[in-house]
Amino acid sequence: MEETLRILIVDDDEVDRLAVRRALIKSGIDLVITEAATCAEALTLLETELFDCTFVDYGLPDQNGLELVKSACLLEIEHPLVVLTGQGDERIAVELMQAGATDYLPKSQISPETLTQILRNAIRLDRSEREVIATSKQLLQNNQLLQKQNHDLEQQRAQIEIQNLQREDFIAHLTHDLRTPLVAANLMFKLFEQEAFCPLSAEMHEALDAMNRSNQNLLELVNTLLEVNRYESGNKALTLTKCDMWDIMHAVVEQLQPLAQYKSIELAVTSDLPDPQSLQVLGDCQEIRRAIANLVGNALKFTDAGTVELKLDFYPATADEADNFNGWASIDVRDTGLGMSPEDQTTIFQRFRTGTHRQAGSGLGLHLVARIVTAHSGTITVTSTPGQGSLFKVRLPIHHS
Repeated sequence: MEETLRILIVDDDEVDRLAVRRALIKSGIDLVITEAATCAEALTLLETELFDCTFVDYGLPDQNGLELVKSACLLEIEHPLVVLTGQGDERIAVELMQAGATDYLPKSQISPETLTQILRNAIRLDRSEREVIATSKQLLQNNQLLQKQNHDLEQQRAQIEIQNLQREDFIAHLTHDLRTPLVAANLMFKLFEQEAFCPLSAEMHEALDAMNRSNQNLLELVNTLLEVNRYESGNKALTLTKCDMWDIMHAVVEQLQPLAQYKSIELAVTSDLPDPQSLQVLGDCQEIRRAIANLVGNALKFTDAGTVELKLDFYPATADEADNFNGWASIDVRDTGLGMSPEDQTTIFQRFRTGTHRQAGSGLGLHLVARIVTAHSGTITVTSTPGQGSLFKVRLPIHHS
């Protein structure tokens, strides 16, 4: 259903007003027509009522149509203004259009067809212009909002950077302040164990051993926290050399064999490769050893009986990878321990993810392992079944010589 248009006809000649009215009615458009005979009367109506289009006679008794158009623009009248004149004059037409008129038509050309076309075109043009203006305003508002959001984000980013710097400074001072008394306590424990101050009974030696183990655990935690902070702050510098993976894995087993024997767990290194000693990775050998030792130590911690096995393997590079490196050195750490749920496996490498088991630690160890592996462009995954053990698989790229 076509909408009803409100039309204002401004003309001091009643016959001319009637002619415009009849032409508009014959157009078939649903209209509500209001008439005014003077410029003053028209301005009063324009101030108090809403119209969709105004037809203005150029020759009015109090002011001409040009002045009415100018006055209407001052009132911020936004609907189309069509000026009707007794004769065609290009100069007048130019002045009218410059003043804000939408269209110009000699009265001799008034007919239902011409008025219908002018009315529809004027309203269509007016609404298109309003849509453009509204869209421009909306775009301007959106742009201003984006600028404000960008400014807010920039302030948030700056605040986060300040907080990160404060956190890094806090951790650096904290680890330094903690390490100093822990190292001093460690030296003191050794002197007591050597009975440098006085003879000790067997019970005192046992108590010192327990205290020393607690001190070592705390020192290890502090060192891990320091290493994690170095990686996350981007201050960790890697010393890249060729690392013999077979030797590193054997060194880790030798380091942790006493713990395995204490728990009666079989700890071994295996490989199906014909020459595992030749498998080398370009990386920081100390950091790679730290990562593997952490995985093996974690496996021993959560295994009460059975085995912990390290296995070295090689996987050739795919066609897409061949331009960058030769293949992958694969280090598997498999245990027959407690295992973990699928939910735990999705968060196992997150920082401070402690787990629910009573033996769970600070949640930094595996996070540090993941950081080390990522820093070497490698990958780490875990598969596990509760009650049946876990398999951690580390892959490190073997680059072209």
